[in-house]
Amino acid sequence: MGSELAELKEQVSLLQKEHSLLRKELSRVSDEAEVRKVHFKYGYYLDKCLYNEVVDMYADDPGTYVEFLGSRYRGKEGVKRLYKGRFQDTFVNGRNGPVRGFLLDHIMMQDIVDVDPSGTHAWCRMRALMQAGTHMSVKDTHPRGHVQWWEGGLYENEYIKENGVWKLFRYRYFPFWHAEYEKGWSLTKENYVPWPTKTYPEDPLGPDEIIEQKMLWPDTRVVPFHYPHPVTGKQTADDDLRAPHFGKDASTAEPPLTLTLPEGQSRPGAGKAWVSEGSVRVLPDLVQNS
Repeated sequence: MGSELAELKEQVSLLQKEHSLLRKELSRVSDEAEVRKVHFKYGYYLDKCLYNEVVDMYADDPGTYVEFLGSRYRGKEGVKRLYKGRFQDTFVNGRNGPVRGFLLDHIMMQDIVDVDPSGTHAWCRMRALMQAGTHMSVKDTHPRGHVQWWEGGLYENEYIKENGVWKLFRYRYFPFWHAEYEKGWSLTKENYVPWPTKTYPEDPLGPDEIIEQKMLWPDTRVVPFHYPHPVTGKQTADDDLRAPHFGKDASTAEPPLTLTLPEGQSRPGAGKAWVSEGSVRVLPDLVQNS
């Protein structure tokens, strides 16, 4: 009787451990789905120039920022300046919502989401394909005139759970190629979208910082991966992220892009291995939580 009771206790203990593991796995999968939905919902608001709703998708945390076109907009005020200032004024004359005849669709796809064990911080790499332009009927009334173009870009974003809700936190968008619809990408002029040259407040709608992360087609450097190789576990070498001219050594090319944090921010968990399902999900240097 005593041995049977001991065996039963052991079985119960194993079941409790399995239950705990299953709950953690369910929470991780659920959080990954929520992060994915947050980004997709952001995209739907962005498509229709609902910039008030876009700004509300961002965390209130003071470390929040947007990296875009070689510049950084810091904090919620910087985020507002970009969306409710630059974009809202330029595309829809200051209103919240679309204007007739202006297209700005963003297809979000190929998402890779990784949520840390705490369930409060996540990474997402995702591709965007944008179709944009104006209808010929508004060419005389919209400031862009009559134009249509494509844009392709990559996100390497971080998200945090704030008061139980997943929000955009550190947003990095690299819009690395553009093409006018009629001509295609082989004839795209270099620096198709001008880089910001002045910061706020000298430029009332400008970024808080100008950073050395400038990449537009025909520059084809790799946007760094937040994760190691899923089979080898290795990080892609810096030289392999560069894009030299054909036949030239990597040392002749622009330096590799990075996911470096701005001054004053840190990653308390940097250097720690974050393992899930037997593999490292995020590069140790990019682990946020200790």
